[in-house]
Amino acid sequence: MPFGVYVHIPFCASRCDYCDFATWTDRAHLIDTYVTACVTDLDRRRSAGLPAATSVFFGGGTPSLIAADQLGRIVAAIPCADDAEVTVECNPDSVDAEKLDTYRRAGVNRLSLGVQSMVPHVLSALGRTHDPANVERAVALARATGFERINLDLIYGTPGESPEDWERSLVGALALGVEHISAYALTVEPATALGRQVAAGAPAPDDDLQADAYTVADEVLTAAGLEWYEVSNWARPGEECRHNELYWSGGEYLAIGCAAHGHTDGQRWWNVRTPERYIAAVDAGTSAVAGSETLDPATHAEETFSLALRTRAGAVAHPRAAPTVRELAARGLLEIVGDRIVLTAPGRLLASDLTARLLLAGAAEGPVPGPPASPRTLALGTIEC
Repeated sequence: MPFGVYVHIPFCASRCDYCDFATWTDRAHLIDTYVTACVTDLDRRRSAGLPAATSVFFGGGTPSLIAADQLGRIVAAIPCADDAEVTVECNPDSVDAEKLDTYRRAGVNRLSLGVQSMVPHVLSALGRTHDPANVERAVALARATGFERINLDLIYGTPGESPEDWERSLVGALALGVEHISAYALTVEPATALGRQVAAGAPAPDDDLQADAYTVADEVLTAAGLEWYEVSNWARPGEECRHNELYWSGGEYLAIGCAAHGHTDGQRWWNVRTPERYIAAVDAGTSAVAGSETLDPATHAEETFSLALRTRAGAVAHPRAAPTVRELAARGLLEIVGDRIVLTAPGRLLASDLTARLLLAGAAEGPVPGPPASPRTLALGTIEC
């Protein structure tokens, strides 16, 4: 059975204006002890019977900020299947040939570069420190080091980004010949620098412009041979991210590191938020888990349906929702494929609304609810730094 390990690396050189993840720019002095705590945590779980991982994902934060041999120590502590997918998120500014070569020798076989844009003024608006030339350099170094699987993360909808800017980012990313591209709508979180700017009167992302940008992304990426397999993800055939597919299918995965979330034995759980508390818990031999929840069958079924509907494989609707399914199919928002329903490109723009409507139709004995209140409510994704 597929089993994943997620490792959270909470350190960053600087904080992006839109980021609300559990990351810190002033804790570099903790890196060595934090890595040791991760390894110790893994050793204890391994001795208790940890399954072989079919996928490993280092997220953050900026995993590429720590020394490559330190990251390699963590990889070495994870029991991995022979064909395991091991992904490391990287900032284009913090990779070099030696680091990438160490990754490869440690077992890393997939990179995810936080590019966000290939246009300088958009990068500046997002608070990013790299430029397009650094992205090109990072991809070239990765190829020279032997990496055959590379993802680029992009963000659309930044205030001040024109349609031409967005298309320039897409074309620039495709020119690098990568196997996978993730594209996410910019979201404004209140506790971020961007959130404070918007609260003070700066322009917020425009939903209609983001919908247009998503449509352009789907058209451009599809024409280039990348197929959508989740609302915010496109890949060449066979290059889908197996670790993310594990999330969307409700699979099991272990959480290592502060603020990391796991799902094992039918229970969803999360670790203490700060690196200091995580290190202290592991050093004391106590659990770093801060909380957990077990979903009741109805909630679990709703969550399973919601995640599946975001994917190319689609979801199975409740029989009671059949009239709503037929109506939405007639409007071109979804397709009926065997016993499953799959969102069309226009339907993906309304994924959140359609999911709510289908769940309500399946749960209610009464009349089918009316059309969505907002005709262009985007199904927003999330993005790592």
